[in-house]
Amino acid sequence: MTDQELISALVKKGLLQQSVATKTIEEASALGKNPEDLLYEKRLVDETEAAKTKSELLGIPFKRIDPALVDESLLSIIPRDTSRTYRVVPLEKRNDMLVVGMLRPDNLEAQEVLRFIAKQKRVSLGVYIVTPSDLALVWRRYAPYRTEVEAAVKEIGTPKKADDLMVSLDEGGSAMDDAPIIKIVATTLREAVDLRASDIHIEPQHARLRIRFRIDGELQEGASIPSALAQPLISRVKVLSRLRLDETRVPQDGRFRTVIGGRDIDFRVATFPTPSGEKVALRVLDPSTGLKGLKELGFNEHNLALIEEAAGAPFGMILITGPTGSGKTTTLYAMLQRLNSEKVNIVTLEDPVEYFMDGVNQSQVRPEIGYDFASGLRQILRQDPDVIMVGEIRDAETSGLAVNAALTGHLMLSTLHTNNAVGVIPRLVDLGVPGFLLSSSLNLMLAQRLVGKLCPKCKKAVPAPDGAQRIIETALKNVPEDMRAKLSFKAPYTVYHAEPQEGCEVCKGRGIKGRVAISEVFKMTRELGNIINKGFSESAIRDEAVRQKMISMRTDGILKALQGEVMLEEVLRETE
Repeated sequence: MTDQELISALVKKGLLQQSVATKTIEEASALGKNPEDLLYEKRLVDETEAAKTKSELLGIPFKRIDPALVDESLLSIIPRDTSRTYRVVPLEKRNDMLVVGMLRPDNLEAQEVLRFIAKQKRVSLGVYIVTPSDLALVWRRYAPYRTEVEAAVKEIGTPKKADDLMVSLDEGGSAMDDAPIIKIVATTLREAVDLRASDIHIEPQHARLRIRFRIDGELQEGASIPSALAQPLISRVKVLSRLRLDETRVPQDGRFRTVIGGRDIDFRVATFPTPSGEKVALRVLDPSTGLKGLKELGFNEHNLALIEEAAGAPFGMILITGPTGSGKTTTLYAMLQRLNSEKVNIVTLEDPVEYFMDGVNQSQVRPEIGYDFASGLRQILRQDPDVIMVGEIRDAETSGLAVNAALTGHLMLSTLHTNNAVGVIPRLVDLGVPGFLLSSSLNLMLAQRLVGKLCPKCKKAVPAPDGAQRIIETALKNVPEDMRAKLSFKAPYTVYHAEPQEGCEVCKGRGIKGRVAISEVFKMTRELGNIINKGFSESAIRDEAVRQKMISMRTDGILKALQGEVMLEEVLRETE
């Protein structure tokens, strides 16, 4: 059965539009990918329906998997790497028959591998068709480092021998060619990408090495490894990042790139000394998840229109504000993608460069040699830029140069640390920018936070509590009339909770799938300019925000909660 035959059957069943099918086949060919994989990757078709269709075409039964029922002893029959490569997992053993689940039972290479395993184990084979999500759930049952850890411990032995290994490294040895250690690191990186983790934490503890992944803003433990392997494993990461192996007393920063799943993934690495050894944090920079367009970030139509208008201006400043981890850089990159064209010269100054964008001239500051935001910005102005992006305005000199750039015909994008959009103006004045310059240079102020996005299959509608009913009622009164007319929410209001379902192929049983921005956008107007020029107060600026019908972060979050995108409790907590 070819992918085209499967796609044609899906079209005939009405499970896939013909235009989407044609575009998918063309895109898969251009990317060198499998069309069926692309369907699942972009969620263009329901996995279960696709599996049932495949079952009809091949005459092989389809089965949903409960990973909890897969016996631990079966996992050793089909090794983890073999399972991932050929997309086959063991399900059960019935007398002398090994029952497996396969994504593509007609794959000849996979059939050959299974026949070899069956011959070795002296069993016959039974096959079911399964979905990609069910495969992923079983893969998580594999102890990801068991074989490698056992081999590494056997080779290195006691903690004393692990210390000896470090001595050989310090002396320029080649101990890092050690295969088990390399496999443990490679498995960790692959696991992080598969789980869509934003960060990896490798943390030496008193009696073990803990590996944790940050997924959708929350940390979860991925593995616990014997402490004897801590130093060799951390040294392997330092080798990849070209950091000094003999320096463990002070923090170091580095980065490296590798190919995982056919994609170039960058890892930004930072070490940190602790009494138990060096801790390593790796930021996972996956362009497929990190680089998004403005429409994908979750801005409501009112705010998106204001952002698009400001980004289309020939000059002026757009400032994004929020705490660390609120998605400011992601929004900046989304704006750069919108502005990026062969007719526009875009120059950035970042600390550090997170994603490399084709067509954009990106530069990383290096304060240790005197190349900081202020000195870099002076140099950028000599590069004939149309659009300038500065990672952060931190001091008076940078803020003054940024305002000057905005006043001299450049579109300036940057970030600032304030609690909300209204706080941008007092903060700039505090940094020494004269108030009369702000009305001419500042176009837009945007504040945002990130909240967990509810899984569409695991969310459950519940009536909002009495206190929440009143909060919702107040928030809806602040929505602009043209937008309010399109809303269909009526009291008593309904909100949604996450009720994770075991085996959910969308969220993997977590109830949350990704994060979405809640935002507020404050525009520079003639009225606001007059307030600033007359010697403003923060209350006067807030009155102008009310006059503009600015949708606050809390109101934006409440609208998303009513639409079933996020939990109301998290919105209220983030906007307290």
